[in-house]
Formats: sequence, C-alpha cells, structure tokens
Amino acid sequence: MKIKLLVVGTLKERYLKDAINEYLKRLSKYAHMEIIEVKEENDTKSNAKTLEGEYLLKKIDARDYVVALTLNAKEYTSEALAVWLDKTLTKARGNLVLVIGGSLGLSNSLLSRANDTLSLSKLTFTHQMTRLIVLEQLYRAFKINHHEKYHK
Repeated sequence: MKIKLLVVGTLKERYLKDAINEYLKRLSKYAHMEIIEVKEENDTKSNAKTLEGEYLLKKIDARDYVVALTLNAKEYTSEALAVWLDKTLTKARGNLVLVIGGSLGLSNSLLSRANDTLSLSKLTFTHQMTRLIVLEQLYRAFKINHHEKYHK
C-alpha cells in the first residue's frame, strides 16, 4: 500500500521543499509515500475549484481510500490521529490518498468521492504549508504507533 498526498499547485519555496523532503525521508521507514501535484487554476472568477476537482479526481483510482482535508471536518489529537491512521490503513482496499485543495478549497465532486474528511486545525494554512504539516503529523502518528520516541 502507498500513501499519496494529492495536492493542487506546485511548490516553489525552497525551505518548504527541503522540509518536505526531510519528512518524506523519515516516512520511508514506515510507508511508501508519493506526492502528486495537479494544476492550480488562478482565475477565481471562473470555475477554478470545479476544474481543480476534475484534475484531482483523474488521479484517484476506484479502490483508493480518499481523505479530503477540509476545515469543516473532525479534528484529532496526535494520539487519536495515530489510532485513526492505523485503522484506516487496515481497512483501506487500495492506496490511502490524502487530498489538499487549492486556495479555493475542494470541489463538491471531490468531497463526494472522499471516504473520509479530516481537519488539521480551525486555523487556516496555505495549501503549500499544509503539505508539510500533513507529513509531519503522519510521521508523528507512525512513531506513536510503533512506540518510538518522538511524540511527547
């Protein structure tokens, strides 16, 4: 099984790329990780969110277990997220796909396809920063589940 981070837009900031690569390296001990980027539409007056949703949906396989990251979803403590991750990886038939939308959020069609939703916080983060936060939290969850030192 693979864990895919499906994201809108490309990452330009070097400091975020470096941090993300560090967490991908750390996570490789626990899971095969992949980040897949789709085109970000810049015209907010158009149907950008709908188009981005279509791009995202084309990258999702029928068997994938899709988790949409959205503001209006359940939040977890780190310990509860570790339990959730363990259960989700056990029940998923295909890959686990975590979806981060663009600046306009996720389309209704993508949200309808999602098997689950997850919120990182009531705070708003850039979708670029969200990538790093998700990877760090996955790493923390794996460390908790393996009873390894990291989480305090």
